Amino acid sequence: MVHFSAEEKAAITSLWGKVNVEDAGGEALGRLLIVYPWTQRFFDSFGDLSTPDAVMSNAKVKAHGKKVLNSFSDGLKNLDNLKGTFAKLSELHCDKLHVDPENFKLLGNVLVCVLAHHFGKEFTPQVQAAYQKVVAGVANALAHKYH
Repeated sequence: MVHFSAEEKAAITSLWGKVNVEDAGGEALGRLLIVYPWTQRFFDSFGDLSTPDAVMSNAKVKAHGKKVLNSFSDGLKNLDNLKGTFAKLSELHCDKLHVDPENFKLLGNVLVCVLAHHFGKEFTPQVQAAYQKVVAGVANALAHKYH
């Protein structure tokens, strides 16, 4: 189980309050699909993902990215129970979607890059450390149901 200090929780929630989940979610998922093109196989129904421009302007990518970050937001409200918070999503991604759990780590790291890009100097090394810890905790929670 991941433990977050009061300082880490404060850093995470303070910055997250300023995040536009629609923009950041679409950008993070889009970057994942471009940087790690093998992840596109889970998104066959999303239409044209043939070029970076097609991916980044794809309405389904943006909508799913927003959905992902809304779930991530729920996790941030329950930092002390990430496994419980993501249990149903873990089951879905494991049993029905068969998503490689490594992809959760990749998306978490891409999200950290997106936050650094959006927040610049405000995304200090301490804030990054807190976010690296939380995305690792979320990835671990999402991978929990895998055998």
